[in-house]
Order: sequence, then C-alpha cells, then structure tokens
Amino acid sequence: MTAPAARRPRHLTVDGRRVCHRVDGEGPPVVLLHGIGRTLRDFTELHERLADRFRVHSVDLPGHGGSLPMTRPCTLPALAEFVGRYLDAVGVDRPAHLVGNSLGGAIAMRLAASEPGRVATLTLVNSAGFGREVTIALRLLALRPLGRLLLRPRRWAARRVELSLFHDPAFATADRVAYALEVARLPYAARVMLETAHHLGTFRGISPHWREELLAEVERLDIPTFVVWGDKDLILPATHLEAARARLPKARTHLFRDCGHMPQIECVEEFHRLLVDFWSTVGPDAAASPGDGAPPGEAAPPVGGRPAVVEAG
Repeated sequence: MTAPAARRPRHLTVDGRRVCHRVDGEGPPVVLLHGIGRTLRDFTELHERLADRFRVHSVDLPGHGGSLPMTRPCTLPALAEFVGRYLDAVGVDRPAHLVGNSLGGAIAMRLAASEPGRVATLTLVNSAGFGREVTIALRLLALRPLGRLLLRPRRWAARRVELSLFHDPAFATADRVAYALEVARLPYAARVMLETAHHLGTFRGISPHWREELLAEVERLDIPTFVVWGDKDLILPATHLEAARARLPKARTHLFRDCGHMPQIECVEEFHRLLVDFWSTVGPDAAASPGDGAPPGEAAPPVGGRPAVVEAG
C-alpha cells in the first residue's frame, strides 16, 4: 500500500545537494539521526509515535539513502555542520531535541559542542564515541581494498547485517533486507561508507583522537543528556554505557534488556515512553508547546539566506 503523501519522505536542497527527509507533527522540534550505512527508516516507528506531540524530522545523512553525498569529505565535523544547515533549510530556529543512533549520536554530540544554542537536549542511542570497541565488520572496512570488496551488494550480506543489528532475529524482516540491498546498490553508498569509516577509525577500532576531543567538549556543556543502550548490542558493546556514565555523570541513562543496536525499533514502546518522560523534565515548553515550522511535507521559508527547495516527493 502506498503511504499518504504527507507521510512519504520528500526531498529538499541543502547547500545545492538533494536531501531526503520526512517531517510530521506539530510541537517542539525533534531531529532523528541514523548511523553509518543506514537511513531515516531506522526511526520510522519512533518517528510516528513522536509525531503525535512533536514536530519530528528524520533525515537521510549525505551519501545515505536518498540524500546525495556532500562535495567535501564525509567527516564527523562535516556531517554535524550539515545537520545545522538542514535545520536552517527547514526553518527550525529554536533549540531542537537531537536523537542520534550509533554514528548519529556522535554527530549530535559534535553539533552540540560546536553550536550548543541549536540543541535543547541530547539523546544518544547506542552511540559511537564512548569506546574503541566496534564490530569486526566495521573494522575490516579500514583495510583497502578489502573494505570495498566487503561492501559489494549481496543479499546474504545484507541479511547478515540486519541480523547483527537486533537481538530478536524476527526484526530482520525480508522488507528490511530488501531495502538494505537497495540502498547498498546506490552508486555513492560504498564510497561514502568507506570514507566515513576511515575518518572514524582503523582496524584496531574507533580512533581515540576524535573521541577524546569530542567528549571533553561535551562534558563542559550544560545540555540535558539521555544515554541508552541495548544490552545485547553486537555493534558497539553495552560496556560503553558505563564509559558514558563515567564521562557524563549528570546524564540520565538506561539499559534495555534483550535488545540489540537499535532500541528505537526493538524496544520502541519503552523507549518512546522514557524519551517523552526525559523531555518532560526539561520543562513544559520543551515537551508540549504548540506548532513549530511549516506544515508537514512543505518547505519552510529560508533562514540565514540558505534556500530550501522542495523537489519531487
């Protein structure tokens, strides 16, 4: 069945490049950021629940899904700056709740450290940045030319990746596998993933240099932060939650039981409840204020001189 037009992802232009995004609901702004090699679909279940009370933005990062790559290397600072430009393009001119999964969590932290006035709260979901350990599949990408060979689109490989993301294999549905294979076949997908992986780490794991610099900056921020993890995460181990508690002692934390790398899918009901409760502690204006931005599916007026151009849906 075809989704209603207002609920299908649409496209706009950010810095001259096509970006795929989805916007629904009215209320305080929320931005959902996915991980490396993933797309906004990883937040579908949470997006739809949050849209009852919030203005929810899910976006394909540059070079992921329906968004074209940037004209410059895909580094963590460049991705964070992109999110800021995206917020300008869609007319979000007040602090937003950032929710980032995996690489998306590191991007959210980088934006908060660089432009704290844009961020109302940080929610870090099995986030990169708290430890060196990462799945061997991502570490192998640092070995050329093995990395490109491993990223050749194959159905069995797409299914293996989907299975690695969840504790319950039932979540690795045929539809998710088929979409992952479709995304992997995009002409820019492998290049962008390799570029990003090389920036973030080596065969030994996630590089300590950017992690230490970023965490030192985030430690100094006065931004309410919520860190969650799945206890059966095979991508970034749940021991990283203890590192997050040590580095960010003021942060609220939660460990989901029998859950993998994507609590926003595997434990969506519990996660949604915890998230809204966390936001309610920030104040009523952050959790339930009326309207923000343009109606769903429409472009907001340009902010800061950067045009937002809606293209075909």
